[in-house]
Amino acid sequence: MLKKLVIADDDPTMRAALREALSGLGHNVNLFPNGEEAEAHLRQSDADLVVSDVRMPGLSGLDLLKRFPQIPFILISGHATVPEAVEAMKIGAYDFIVKPFSHRELLAVVEAALRRKPLEEPSETVGANEFVTVNSRMRAFLDFAHQVAKSHASILIQGESGTGKELLARYLHAHSRRHAGPFVAVNCAALPEGLLESELFGYERGAFTGAVASRMGKFESADGGTLLLDEISEMPLALQAKLLRVLQEREVDRVGGRKPLPIDIRVVSTTNRDLREMIRGGTFREDLFYRLNVVPLRLLPLRERLDDVDPLAQAFFSRHGYPESSLTQPALDHLKQNSWRGNVRELFNVLERAAIIAQGGPIAAEHLFLDDERENWSGPTMPDRPKIVGEPTPAVDGAITESSLKESQSHGSVRAMEEQLIHQALKQANNNRTLAAKTLGISVRTLRNKLKLYRERDCLMEA
Repeated sequence: MLKKLVIADDDPTMRAALREALSGLGHNVNLFPNGEEAEAHLRQSDADLVVSDVRMPGLSGLDLLKRFPQIPFILISGHATVPEAVEAMKIGAYDFIVKPFSHRELLAVVEAALRRKPLEEPSETVGANEFVTVNSRMRAFLDFAHQVAKSHASILIQGESGTGKELLARYLHAHSRRHAGPFVAVNCAALPEGLLESELFGYERGAFTGAVASRMGKFESADGGTLLLDEISEMPLALQAKLLRVLQEREVDRVGGRKPLPIDIRVVSTTNRDLREMIRGGTFREDLFYRLNVVPLRLLPLRERLDDVDPLAQAFFSRHGYPESSLTQPALDHLKQNSWRGNVRELFNVLERAAIIAQGGPIAAEHLFLDDERENWSGPTMPDRPKIVGEPTPAVDGAITESSLKESQSHGSVRAMEEQLIHQALKQANNNRTLAAKTLGISVRTLRNKLKLYRERDCLMEA
């Protein structure tokens, strides 16, 4: 179907180049040298798409977009700034292209904008994808994220490990006009280069040994929705080049494929590393960085929002099967003094461990086992509970009881207490290290290393 396109640019050379590029699509193209003439035309005639320069004398591209927010807009600029791009996306621009760009790149964006389906408004209720916060800075941050979520722009989420980068990505998707579409996440650090390529781009039958049938990749699976590239800094350079082409052309080539496939996705990336430093070191492409970093979002570490510790704890107990657990004031005060290098993820580990030790009762300061205090931890105090008449006294070998804990404390051995907790967790998990590590709130690797130390110590003692 013939579409009506409007081009507004004060540069005659650029207008000619845009006309040459877009006329090949067979659509009706109208050119205007400024925003005022384009506005007059739009008030008299319908348009399916507007391609406008951002900075023009008089009425700018942003001003034009504000007056016709119902029309899909593609804004272009040779002097783009992050605030300018963010403002465009907040208003509702379909895309923001930085000069210089290729004809193919422009055509890919225009075709994607013209063939897109009308996008639904996001639901006001997002449920589990909502953040738990009372912090004023965090609330302002989420208000901004809510605004840019409605755009088509690529977003780069930066933040320390454990701050909730994937949760924010899901929040953005849930509040976007693509919320009815798929949300597809790819961990770029979890897959080797060869497997990551086929996961992202898909492959055709016979593309390599073992490819007995064609398979779509994550880009195709996310069509019409959001693709999360988690830990984008871990992507190999060779794949970065291929990813850049996908973002430019809005089409993907399967491994072993004969022709590219068009896609309509919104890309959200996350990293806990300094990408600018990686660019200087030659391990991350600068051109890809600017494609991904149209709207940058940086999550606050937990140490900068300590007033959220209490509501986060309440939410954790409610959502993870500890409805009877609660923090005493001394315990809460103690948690607010921690540095939280592992952020919210570390807090949740500490809370789960404390809830297990407190056995469903109020969590006191002595039930907390913080990473910053491992060398000075004196062990938890188990809560008293009513004695049941006729209840046999537990006689399980190695079980952690109040008397055994007090005995361990009397010897003053933190490491002995730690070892006892580990062996008890393993026993309760039937030697399942993964389950035991989860109960203890540590990684399987840490558990494995500690068991290795115990074995080496025992061998030395026997020698």
